[in-house]
Amino acid sequence: MTAPDRDTALSYLQQMLRIRRFEEKCAELYSGGQIRGFLHLYIGEEAVACGVMPELRAEDAIFATYREHGHALARGIPAGAIMAEMFGRQEGCSRGRGGSMHLFDVSRRFYGGNAIVGGALPLAAGFALAHRMRGEARVTACFFGEGAMAEGEFHESANLAALWRLPVLFVCENNFYAMGTALERSESDTDLCAKAASYRMATARADGMDVLAVAEAARAAVRHVRDGLGPFFLELQTYRFRAHSMFDPELYRERAEVERWKQRCPIAGFTARMQAAGLLDAADAAALETEVAGEIAAAVAFAESGTLEPVEQLARDVYARQVAP
Repeated sequence: MTAPDRDTALSYLQQMLRIRRFEEKCAELYSGGQIRGFLHLYIGEEAVACGVMPELRAEDAIFATYREHGHALARGIPAGAIMAEMFGRQEGCSRGRGGSMHLFDVSRRFYGGNAIVGGALPLAAGFALAHRMRGEARVTACFFGEGAMAEGEFHESANLAALWRLPVLFVCENNFYAMGTALERSESDTDLCAKAASYRMATARADGMDVLAVAEAARAAVRHVRDGLGPFFLELQTYRFRAHSMFDPELYRERAEVERWKQRCPIAGFTARMQAAGLLDAADAAALETEVAGEIAAAVAFAESGTLEPVEQLARDVYARQVAP
């Protein structure tokens, strides 16, 4: 694959570092009781969001899973707004009502964060149908894990998307364990592209630990969808370095396996390759770390200074007010 220019290389590295350091800070704050509820970390999977998101346009729609902090950051939602949401503050991107699993920003066409496995798939198909009916040359990208492919929503959405040639990009983040069950223990056929291809849609598989491989595959997939050739299924094989969630005792996989995957860290691997190519040096990496550290510190300060929603407003937006005819 073609090596990026220096500015692109710096951008990829910065985004992956932002996600990694943000997630590490969230784990620290969760352990200290400042973040509550559920927390699913994206550590190890950064190359997926950072490789796919730049290939999409501002007018495209994005749907993600409950492990969506990385997608939200890569989409451009400010770190402060995300962190404030984690803290349950009304300055958060979902006004403190969604928390970690329900990040939302309509101005950036980021429609969640969805706590239901596979729940975003039919929504994405619906958005894609709306875009086509309006004559809009927009792509709807839906991120989901391989566990969602065992859900009926995947099969229903894939069928309709292919049948109606909807402009939707299905991005499967295959981290091989879903919640805590190995893929080969839950699926009779582990060839995910074959499953998607059974609905007569185009498919591709790429190394989800390599941001350049992800970007190259995503570029071709997005072009296919935007050109009106129908939906596309993109499987990105990746691995989460942390447990499924902060509550997960992680008894279903061997530590040695996790350590082997850590040797393929998307950040360390990309940094080494770009340094070998003469595009980055140690000073660049250090400068980015300093910049990211400042951004994360500012995000935490913003969240800590945020305010809780007044009790008298808690019923607001729960019911739609009836409008007289």
